[in-house]
Amino acid sequence: MTINIVPLDTQHLDAVWHIEQAAHAFPWAESMVRAEPNKRSLNLALLVDNTLVGYCFGQLVAGEATLLNIAIDPRAQGKGYGKTLLDGFMAQMREQGAEDIWLEVRASNTRAAQLYEALGFNEINRREGYYPAENGREDALIMTYMVM
Repeated sequence: MTINIVPLDTQHLDAVWHIEQAAHAFPWAESMVRAEPNKRSLNLALLVDNTLVGYCFGQLVAGEATLLNIAIDPRAQGKGYGKTLLDGFMAQMREQGAEDIWLEVRASNTRAAQLYEALGFNEINRREGYYPAENGREDALIMTYMVM
């Protein structure tokens, strides 16, 4: 098995859009997934045997990195691919001079929050009622990682 993390390319976008819909109850709009990245973007694809199984969208502005979206195909979850992709994102942000990395995660997404904590992220705040949810709204946990 060959695992590669590569820059997200237009050839990946159909698979990204499929995974986005399958992995998230409230996916990004397709126009956001297909938007042209800017010079501050770091969008990555995780390929397993040349098949896209995950992706992330991020950016770096003035030393502050933000993980905007990350997903692994539900059929490939539970195999460590999320950690692999997040490690790759963090390493590339470190190489590009990030001083810290920020993200937000649904309070109900305990698997993701536990992964972030295991990699050194700390919860520093909570945005009440930030995300749409099936029964109204749900909180976002704001987490940060200090790059050394």
